[in-house]
Amino acid sequence: MANRLSQIATRTGDNGTTGLGDNTRVSKDSLRVHAMGEVDELNSNIGVLLCEELPADVRELLVEVQHQLFNLGGELSIPGYELLKSEAVAQLDGALEKYNATLPRLAEFILPAGSRAASIAHVCRTVARRAERAVVALGATEPLKEAPRQYLNRLSDLLFVLSRVLNRMNGGDDVYWKSERMARADLT
Repeated sequence: MANRLSQIATRTGDNGTTGLGDNTRVSKDSLRVHAMGEVDELNSNIGVLLCEELPADVRELLVEVQHQLFNLGGELSIPGYELLKSEAVAQLDGALEKYNATLPRLAEFILPAGSRAASIAHVCRTVARRAERAVVALGATEPLKEAPRQYLNRLSDLLFVLSRVLNRMNGGDDVYWKSERMARADLT
């Protein structure tokens, strides 16, 4: 981006349009702007998660994720441009493998609950899924690179795993769903 923001309230969006990084103007309800907004909301929620007490390695990972989400948003704001690299997806794959290896296998569904940090990670996970759906919808109408979609898919998986890690941080555990059907099956 060649121009840095020096004035925030420009009033150029009062007509329902916004400027993209390539200086074109589009409707604020376009699929591209919607996807950009979802990624921005995800990044903001990760910022809230970073306000919590976290292990240093998780904090460092999430700060890097914020930078990559900013790259992703930049890529979405400039049609045809690539900022998010496949290495960022590979980094998430490595983190998924690392943190998932520390957890017991899931035998039941878990609720998005537990510690405050884990619950915020679950909120981030659901926002990541929504951002992914918005990017998929945009990709169905305009050409997009694969990395943005892949990154959001891996990130939502990682946030699920991190929620489980954070629930165990101070000796806690996941909150398991109490299925009536499963409870009846156990009685027979």
